[in-house]
Amino acid sequence: MNETPHPEGEPWQWPEPTWRRIVGRARAGRSLAPRAWPEGARCAVALSFDADHDTIPLRDADESPMRISQGQYGNRRAMPRILRLLEREGVPASFFYPAVSALLYPDEVRAVAAAGHEIGIHSWIHEANTRLPEGVERELTFRAADTLEKISGTRPVGIRTASWDFSVDTMSIIRELGLLYDSSLMADDDPYELVADGEPTGVVELPPEWIRDDAVYYNFVRFSALRPYTPPSAVLEIFTAEFDAAWEEGGLFLLTLHPHVSGHRSRMPVLERLIAHARARGGCWFATHAAIARWCKENPAAP
Repeated sequence: MNETPHPEGEPWQWPEPTWRRIVGRARAGRSLAPRAWPEGARCAVALSFDADHDTIPLRDADESPMRISQGQYGNRRAMPRILRLLEREGVPASFFYPAVSALLYPDEVRAVAAAGHEIGIHSWIHEANTRLPEGVERELTFRAADTLEKISGTRPVGIRTASWDFSVDTMSIIRELGLLYDSSLMADDDPYELVADGEPTGVVELPPEWIRDDAVYYNFVRFSALRPYTPPSAVLEIFTAEFDAAWEEGGLFLLTLHPHVSGHRSRMPVLERLIAHARARGGCWFATHAAIARWCKENPAAP
């Protein structure tokens, strides 16, 4: 919530051009849900992992070794489990890295890329874009892209803003970088083209959703009387219901997980069972975000 007074007064005082300008910065344009998925598949399945690791406390200037160790778990224990599962199942995935995570664990990034998975941009140090001084987001995003390219050997083609914090400047940065897709905005269930200020951009949006994110179910606030926690069995039920609906509609099922969150012993079976359920239903195309964005851009549904 922006607490800084708006230069044009309270929202109820805004003239129509003001609120139209605001909603038009990054708007959902034409649907890019394709006529058909590759090889006659009924549903596209996009598994993604935001490899935040140590950057959550670092972003908050939190030097607690305990909280930093929780992030290190993502690299030390979770990522080996995740990569073994994906290899066993033959499933490609997309991994979004804050550049600082990649610098802390370059061997991990290289292993992910060598296994055929995608590396995407996910901020510099998991900063909140809407809280940055003017011009800083652009510098950090370009630096992050260069860092990931240097470590992984491949230039990223997609971005997911940290915490899906898409600022008023993010769209122009995406276009300046020449990215194929974004995966931060939530205007649809299926892929669509982003429109900026009334102009189609050619950028594909692969929409995530908090419903299909593990952190909202598993995280809790330690120093609070309210400690929300959802058992893995309930998380599997929610994710399965989301997948089943996407399968029935012939659409996209996009899941966002975090290694340090879902990589624990009791939680990894959620992903394993979800993959098994999708396999049992049949007709699923498991693909990286980049592959899905390219397919949708090249094979849009007829108007």
